[in-house]
This record gives sequence, C-alpha cells and structure tokens, in this order.
Amino acid sequence: MLPWKRVLRPLTALLLTAAVAAVPAATAHASTTTTATAPSWGSPRSSAAESGGGWNDYSCKPSAAHPRPVVLVHGTLGNSIDNWLSLAPYLETRGYCVYSVDYGQLPGVPLFHGLGPIDKSAQQLSDFVDQVLSATGAAKADLVGHSQGGMMPRYYLKFLGGAAKVNALVGLAPDNHGTDLDGLTHLLPYFPGAGDLIKATTPGLADQITGSAFLTKLNAGGDTVPGVHYTVIATKYDEVATPWRNQYLSGGDVHNVLLQDLCPLDLSEHVAIGLFDRIAFHEVANALDPAHATSTTCASAFS
Repeated sequence: MLPWKRVLRPLTALLLTAAVAAVPAATAHASTTTTATAPSWGSPRSSAAESGGGWNDYSCKPSAAHPRPVVLVHGTLGNSIDNWLSLAPYLETRGYCVYSVDYGQLPGVPLFHGLGPIDKSAQQLSDFVDQVLSATGAAKADLVGHSQGGMMPRYYLKFLGGAAKVNALVGLAPDNHGTDLDGLTHLLPYFPGAGDLIKATTPGLADQITGSAFLTKLNAGGDTVPGVHYTVIATKYDEVATPWRNQYLSGGDVHNVLLQDLCPLDLSEHVAIGLFDRIAFHEVANALDPAHATSTTCASAFS
C-alpha cells in the first residue's frame, strides 16, 4: 500500500466517525433555529433542477442511441448535486438524459443525506424513477450509484418492483456486503451504547455495517434479480467500503471491475472514484452502452 494511503485510511475513518457524532448535534441545533423540515421519506426531491445544476431536465427525451434515462444515486453524506458535478455532465455530453435524486434526509440536516433507513430511501428512489419514466416516456431506466447509492438500489430491485423498471445498475465503490470502515466498526462493542446511538440517530449508517439486519435481508437468496445487468467498479485503495472485495456481486449477469486492472496508475480511493475519476466514468459509459463499449485504459482519463 502506498505510504500516503496508510495515512488517509485512518484519517478518513476518523472524519466519518466525527460526522456520525456531529449529525445528532446538528439536528438538535437545527430544530431550535428553524421550522423547516426535510422532505418526507417517500417524497423524491430534485434539488439539482431547483438549483440549475444542468441536469434533471424533464423536457429531455431519450434518443434512439440512448433510449433509457440515467438516474444518479448519491452516496452517504452526499447529495444530488455535489456527488455528480463531474459524472452528470460527462454523461450529458454523450447524449444521455440524466437525473439525480436526494434520499435519506434527516430532519434539520441539510446537504448531508443518505442517513435515513435504507429501506425508506429505496422507496424514495422508486418514487423518483417513476417520476423520471413518466416524464421521459421511457419503459426502463439505468441506475448509476456511488457507495450506498450503488447498494441501496438493490433493495428497490429486489423488494419494491424495480426490476421491471430498470435495465442496469452500475455501482461505483458500492458497499454491497457491508463495510467494517477499515476495521473501525469492530471497536463498537468496546463502547457501550455506541451501536444503539448510531441506529437511533443515523440508521442509514447502521444499515451499512457488515452483518446488519438490513444487509442480511438484502443478500439472502442471492445478490441479484433476473433481468437486470449489474456492474461493480471498485478500487483497491478504498478506505470506506472495506474490505473492497465486499463490493463485488455474485450472479449470472454481473461484471465486477477493479480499476487498477484497467489502469495500474489509478490511485483513486472511495470518494475520488465517484467524484472525478474519468477512468471509472469511461467504464460507467461502457456499462450503459455495452454494444459500443471501448477498452478502458489509463488513456481514458483524457477521453
């Protein structure tokens, strides 16, 4: 492992832990200073459209070349704008109708989403996909998600009827079989009440811990459902969805990809793979249009 990666791993874990601890305090502070509330669990929100982010254009009609709209699903502590400032325009310039959804909001906590119960977040995704299909007239959508956003849609596909409405799911560093947060979650038993606190205040985080009841249900009976094409794009430098091999899926229509097999020089970790790694983006484009796929190499960073 590169020396600077050894430093980044515990630092990132520490920052994420601090975020978990800060969320309840932020929620309490917000509740005393404002009467505004986050959208209800079942209510999709298109903040990118509201803010002029450049996508979520409901007048967009899919072309014959790209007949399915692409729905982008952000990761934990992300939102529908910041997570996709690079990938959304990358896909738009290639002729896709692109949409992004906010989910898992906690009341009084702006911008940092994906913290609510993941089964409720999956229902938000379901509602949003229905909205996109209705607007575009498409029969199915393609989903591209980062981190939790690459795993959560599997609940929608498996339990909420999403398989009939989705052609492909592409996950960038998805924690499909949970995360131990680089070993940090193993320390929870040494802090009485810490696990219960996380479940009570940020259930979306608790659901992602390896061995959680949510993940046990999600993965029981197989990782995939028939009729959906699955792609997982992972990086061996991931310091959040760990161990990184937990990201891979098993099934008859699964393509598991390690970035470093495509480009050994790619040093992207968990955040970078979703935010600005054009090598990963090229592989996303291949997954969305396999009939016209081209080789992904280090040169794809300049494509």
